[in-house]
Amino acid sequence: MSNLDRQPALSACGGRGFVVAEPVRELLSPRTVKLGESTEVRRLLPNLGRRMVGAWCFVDHYGPDDIADEPGMQVAPHPHSGLQTVSWLHEGEVLHRDSVGSLETIRPRELGLMTSGRGISHSEESPRPHARFLHGAQLWVALPDAHRNVEPHFQHHADLPTVTAQGLTATVVLGTLDTATSPGTAYTPIVGADLALAAGTETRLPLDPDFEYAVLSMSGEAHVDGVPVLPGSMLYLGCGRTELPLRAASDAGLMLLGGEPFEEEIVMFWNWIGRSHEDIAQAREDWMNGTRFGEVKGYDGPPLPAPDLPPAHLKPRGRVR
Repeated sequence: MSNLDRQPALSACGGRGFVVAEPVRELLSPRTVKLGESTEVRRLLPNLGRRMVGAWCFVDHYGPDDIADEPGMQVAPHPHSGLQTVSWLHEGEVLHRDSVGSLETIRPRELGLMTSGRGISHSEESPRPHARFLHGAQLWVALPDAHRNVEPHFQHHADLPTVTAQGLTATVVLGTLDTATSPGTAYTPIVGADLALAAGTETRLPLDPDFEYAVLSMSGEAHVDGVPVLPGSMLYLGCGRTELPLRAASDAGLMLLGGEPFEEEIVMFWNWIGRSHEDIAQAREDWMNGTRFGEVKGYDGPPLPAPDLPPAHLKPRGRVR
């Protein structure tokens, strides 16, 4: 899943100067974005109040949507560079195709991790026939400069490690939590974990004080460090925490996102991450000319055209503290 906005902003992100170096409770509200024919998403990152959490730079939450009589997710071939996409489902299935030849059906609580590196293109669609409900999150991770031109590749991991406590199961999606490490390839110190809480659970999750964190609510009623976080919203937590109090009023699903603050300043536009306007302009030219990003075979439909890029003299939109 990707940014299908036809008038996306050129955004400046990253840099430690924008990181909150102490524990905070900053509740982020989403904006609604139409994705494809029948899927609507709630976009949490980038946000007017927060652009990144560690290397996490893009977060969409979607569903639960009843797509029994709908086409479901239908995202035509489009390009990526300079980032990783993390596909995470609670309900439904997504068929992934890409220009390096991957063809994989991603199911609930299986990791679909695509590293775009220097350039890849892919499509995503609900299989035919498909399950009635679709519910999940799509996230991006910015690649550091040393790795942003790696060879593109796709990983699928159906068996992921877990951390458990009374009433809590934490599935480690990416990076490391406590003593468990995901098999997915990570290029920065990072963590992404799916937290399943049983009704009535009160527990504390160990954290790394050098990381900044946020928690995305997927479902149910949960309090994160005393703050109620409703499904489709995200609580930014800052740095300096060694543990995180969690309480569930009902069965609840959360996603913990964290990592070392991303030192480098990056530029995001549409589905690309670069370090300058020139990087983005070159990526757009390469996509429109049919070079660099390869071809997605098997998708029934044309690729997406790139939106117009703002002129170089217009400054990227910076982060609001």
